[in-house]
Amino acid sequence: MQSRKIPMRKCVASNEMKPKKEMIRIVRNKEGQVSIDPTGKKNGRGAYISLDTELVEQARKKKMFDQALNATVPDTFYAELIDFIDYRQARMEIENEQ
Repeated sequence: MQSRKIPMRKCVASNEMKPKKEMIRIVRNKEGQVSIDPTGKKNGRGAYISLDTELVEQARKKKMFDQALNATVPDTFYAELIDFIDYRQARMEIENEQ
């Protein structure tokens, strides 16, 4: 049986190529609103970041999402992103235990 191709994406903060499932997509829509895209299917300009809170802090300090998405990203968004990463990591740990 033929193995399936794993889609790879580049992290904005670390510039590492990783499987798409191990990353979070951040999207800017036509109105300029920036949001987390848990499904990976929202319309708009997207950028990916790894599931690492340190990389999110690095991206916030260097305004990496501002550059990647051509939009101003508020600091409150980064707090929301860190909470989402903590949630995703907890879910992954639960799934791996089963």
